[in-house]
Amino acid sequence: MLVLTVEPDSSVAKIKVNGRRGRPLHTTHPSILSQMKSVIVGTAGHIDHGKTALVKALTGIDADRLEEEKRRGITIDIGFAHLELPAPDGSRIQLGFVDVPGHERFVRNMLAGVGGIDLVLLVIAADEGIKPQTREHFDICRLLAIRRGITVLTKSDAVDAETLRVVRLEVETFVRGSFLDPAQSPIVAVSSLTGAGLDELKSALAQVASEVATKDSAALARLPIDRVFTIKGFGTVVTGTLVAGTIRKEEELEVFSAGKPGRVRVRGVQVHGSPAEAAVAGQRTALNLNLAGLSTGDLARGMTLATPGTFHSTTRVDALLSLLPSAKPLKDGARVHFHAYTTEMIAEARLYGAKPLKPGDEQYVQLRLSKPTLLLPGDRFIVRQFSPVVTIGGGLILDASPLARKQPQNDIVFLIKMAAGTPEEILAERVRRRATLGLPLDDVPGEMNIRREEAAKLAAAAGLLRFGQVLITSTFYAAAKSLTREAVREFHDANPLVPGMNKEELRDQIDVLPDVFNSVLAKLVEEHQLEVAGELVHLPGRGVLMKDEEAESKKIIEQAFASAGLKVPSLKEVLAGLKVDKIRAQKIVTLLLRDKVLIKISEELVFHQSALLDLRRKIAALKTTAPKIDVARFKDMTGVSRKYAIPLLEYLDREYVTRRVGDERVIL
Repeated sequence: MLVLTVEPDSSVAKIKVNGRRGRPLHTTHPSILSQMKSVIVGTAGHIDHGKTALVKALTGIDADRLEEEKRRGITIDIGFAHLELPAPDGSRIQLGFVDVPGHERFVRNMLAGVGGIDLVLLVIAADEGIKPQTREHFDICRLLAIRRGITVLTKSDAVDAETLRVVRLEVETFVRGSFLDPAQSPIVAVSSLTGAGLDELKSALAQVASEVATKDSAALARLPIDRVFTIKGFGTVVTGTLVAGTIRKEEELEVFSAGKPGRVRVRGVQVHGSPAEAAVAGQRTALNLNLAGLSTGDLARGMTLATPGTFHSTTRVDALLSLLPSAKPLKDGARVHFHAYTTEMIAEARLYGAKPLKPGDEQYVQLRLSKPTLLLPGDRFIVRQFSPVVTIGGGLILDASPLARKQPQNDIVFLIKMAAGTPEEILAERVRRRATLGLPLDDVPGEMNIRREEAAKLAAAAGLLRFGQVLITSTFYAAAKSLTREAVREFHDANPLVPGMNKEELRDQIDVLPDVFNSVLAKLVEEHQLEVAGELVHLPGRGVLMKDEEAESKKIIEQAFASAGLKVPSLKEVLAGLKVDKIRAQKIVTLLLRDKVLIKISEELVFHQSALLDLRRKIAALKTTAPKIDVARFKDMTGVSRKYAIPLLEYLDREYVTRRVGDERVIL
């Protein structure tokens, strides 16, 4: 039997044949992989403190995949490994390791790997103790709100027992009060060289990993990309940590990038080097992609693959930013380096509160990004000083769909609710800020990172009104009614001789979506506050009241054009036969044109709406048999002369029923 396995985490992408090349072939069945709890473990610590050696000692996998890394003996880019351990309850846990560089020059690469981890191994060499990158990495882990981890004292064989005891005391003081507090998180001394302490560390890993909450595999999928490469015979492969949802073979995903947008199809899935039908949240994932209209060069680290047709890239996010005590004050408008998952870019920080932001404080802020990217509420981020480049803070994204700025105080109130509200309260507040416009239900998943069916349930639980696909609060629905009635009253006052206000003009003026407008109008008519005549809206008693002879004339005009089809008489001829005077006759015609009972297509030609509707249907029916039509054929089909044919064809062009190409019309 021939088994081909792609190794996406190798320094040079390899193909294993029956497991004989590359690293040992793990034979865990794909169905077991998908059922097993998956936890991502990240390393953190100073350069040369033994992070990569520790990962290799635990997993048997050398996470340094670049030749330069092996030659220089330091980790430059993020590396990956994996391990299965028995959980305390007897089940199995799948651990994916993300090994990050410890050199200060490569903190940006460290940040690309640490964003999606569930627990951290803070690695401190016993022969050196706490160093600068130990502190910076530890700060980053706290800013990212990583909740669990283990402090690992490596190179324990390089020091005597007393030195190890002193280092342990120093480390206990350093991590006290944090998520690595010794009261709740173990400190384990190990030697990757002799193997001492590795069994204890594996046991601690299994215990801490079992306490990590399982990620939601039913959520909307998101895979931040950390590597892109090609394999001969397979094509483009991307890897990343699946932070949410599930990705299956043959599924379509949307690419979120600052460059060429597009969609890709998943040809194959691997989890930790083993083929799988699907990858679930919390797993290191490799995807073999069909790129359709994209090329491998269109994909890069920092982009995200996600459930299609739901999310939108953004260049502005509102967030809660915490500044480290060691940082300098942050001025309003300051430029910073922004990092979230594998994304890195320049951002401008606009402060909502006191200016500047003082070290150790936190404040609501809008980050204006230098390029579009996919970010969602709940995402964590890190900011680094523009120059010199050092970590200064981080925080939590609260809103990735901010509206145009209004009052800063209102923005702060909104963000407070985004930070502390229940899902129902958050949705209600998002709808409330749209005022009378309302929030389309289809926009909720992208704003709140939830599925559409969950959005509908939240809307009902929050007591929001729903009209068609638009959500609105009861307060702003009442305001929309009041605005609508007032707009019609003002129209009458300004236009005393005009019978009513056009519906579309009215909707545009009060700025509501069609579903809400139709409900508001129907409710006002039901309450006898407004009346509707065709396309016109007016106050009760302010519409056109016709005398008997005027009503009879209106009927005559309408009948004359309705019965004529496309061979219409001239308007002058019809009006000449009426009993009413010329001024009143013209007023009746104006009403018929406003109500779109009659439609004027040229200075001389007026048609009944039914005749034009019938014509459009006939033209549309021709498309399947003859997609083009010329003037001669049009005349034959309709039985009209050129005098009528040319204006009618031009009307069809304006209505996008046809498009003129030379002497012919293409039927659209």
